[in-house]
Amino acid sequence: MFRVVIPARYASTRLPGKALLTIAGKPMIQWVYERASASRASEVLIATDDLLIVSAAHSFGAETVMTDTAHESGTDRIAEVARIQGWAGSDIVVNVQGDEPVIPAALIDQVASLLETHPSAQIATLATPIASLAEFMDPNAVKVVTDTGGRALYFSRAPIPWERDGAAAGMGSQTRFAGARRHIGIYGYRVSGLLRMAALPRTALEQQEKLEQLRALENGLEIRVADSVEQPGPDVNTAADLERVTRLLER
Repeated sequence: MFRVVIPARYASTRLPGKALLTIAGKPMIQWVYERASASRASEVLIATDDLLIVSAAHSFGAETVMTDTAHESGTDRIAEVARIQGWAGSDIVVNVQGDEPVIPAALIDQVASLLETHPSAQIATLATPIASLAEFMDPNAVKVVTDTGGRALYFSRAPIPWERDGAAAGMGSQTRFAGARRHIGIYGYRVSGLLRMAALPRTALEQQEKLEQLRALENGLEIRVADSVEQPGPDVNTAADLERVTRLLER
C-alpha cells in the first residue's frame, strides 16, 4: 500500500499559474490527479500553498493539504504533509509532480513497488536509456549510474558514464553513449527517509549540480533505480511544452 502526494504551487518562474492552465478543457492539476488516481495508490493528495489551487482541486473532488509557502522543493512540501498526516515511518509515499499531466499510472506503481521489494532502500526512482548523443551531452538531461544491484551511485548533469575511447580528441569529439541512462524525476519515499532527507542541510554536490537527490546519496540514503516500464511523456515547463501536451491530449 502506498500514497501519492502531488506538490503544486501557483508561482512558477517560467510559466506562472501553470497548475491551473487549461489543457483540453481541464486544469493541468486535474490531469495529474486523474493519472495518479488510476494507480493502485490508496490515497491521492494535492499539497499546495495557494487557495486558487485548493478551490480548483475541490471542484473535481480532490483532497488537498495546505502547506508552507517557503518550501524550496516538492520534497520539502511532501515531508510537511507526512508530518501533518502523522504517517508511520515505514509508510510509502510517491511524489508525482504537478506538471506531469501525461505520466503513466504504471510508473507510479513501479516506483512504489521498488520500495516494497527492497526494504533497505529509503528512496526509489526510475530511468530510461539515453536515445541520442545530443541528449547525452545535454545538461538538462540528468544522467544516473547504478551498481549491479540497482542502487544509485551518482546523478549528474554531466555526460556519464563517459566512454574515454569514444572521445579521442576531447570532450566535443564523443561519439558513444551506449549504456547511458536518463533519470526520470518521479520519486517514491519511505516516510522515515523522506523526513530525514528534508531535515538535512543542503550538501556541496547538491549545490554544485542543482540536484537534491545528491543530498540523499551524500548522507548515505539508499536510492533504488529501475528502468521505467513505459516512457514518461513530456512535462510542462514552458508555453511550448503546454502546446505540445495539449495537442497530445486532444488527440
